[in-house]
Formats: sequence, structure tokens, C-alpha cells
Amino acid sequence: MPTPPLQPAAPAGYHSVTPYLIVNGTAAAIDFYQRAFGATEIMRLDGPGGKIWHAEVQIGNARVMLADECPELGFVSPQTLGGAGVSLLVYVHDVDTVFAQAIAAGAVQLRAVQNQFYGDRSGLLRDPYGHVWSIATQVETLSIEEICARSREMLAKRSKNP
Repeated sequence: MPTPPLQPAAPAGYHSVTPYLIVNGTAAAIDFYQRAFGATEIMRLDGPGGKIWHAEVQIGNARVMLADECPELGFVSPQTLGGAGVSLLVYVHDVDTVFAQAIAAGAVQLRAVQNQFYGDRSGLLRDPYGHVWSIATQVETLSIEEICARSREMLAKRSKNP
């Protein structure tokens, strides 16, 4: 019997999937996300030893949860791991402005903002806490078929010019 589709049961303000970032320095990370992405702090729950054991920020229409590392429970940041295992994509109205704002706030550019074959203009950065963010604005509306054709064309060009 097929599995039924996921039925959204999220509370108001949340989506079916909500990122939960583990950081080394949640208070400073919240400040960075406010300066870099215009985040609004929704809540902060202080834990023992001056750590934040849960916080939430709003970035655009998405809620992002975050907390300080807790190695004894297996929750460690990308800094402790030596890199991020996932990245986050944020759609904004003006990628160039938001990307520059994030760099000015302390992010590191991994890939400059440029038009992509799939219709977005995007750039890639790493925040000061080790998380990787793709900042994007859709500049073309393309069908899946168009995106696939452009991908094949781009890969064919790359294979001829390694």
C-alpha cells in the first residue's frame, strides 16, 4: 500500500520542514543573521552555563531554529565537525544587495553572485558559524524541460573544455 503524502501539521508561522542550526555561539549568530539577512528574533530560551538551548528567528517567510552546541548529546556545529553537511537556500528580492550585506556582516564568499542555468541569480557564502548559504533571486521562470536541456548543454560544453 502506498504511503500517504505528508500532511502539513505545522503550527502557524512554520512550514513542513524547518531548519534547525547547531552553532557555537547562538547569541552572536542571531546578531549576524539579523545584520546579514534581516532576521527577526522570535524567541530565545536560555540554558545552563550561559548557553542558549533553543532560539528561533524569522528570515523572510521561513522560521529557522538554532541552539548552542551540546556535544554530550551529539549536537555539534560545523566548526566542530570541520565543515557543514548541508546548505540553506534563501530566496530574496535583490540577491546582490543581500549577498553584499551578508559579506559586510562577516560571511565569507564561496561563489560570487552570477546568473545560473536554472533561472536563478545566486551566490554562495559561509557564515561565521560554518553554515553554507545560497542566496538567490529568480530571474527567469523555466520549465523542468528547459532546465534539463540547459544542464545537458552546460555539461557537454564542460566535457569538451575541461
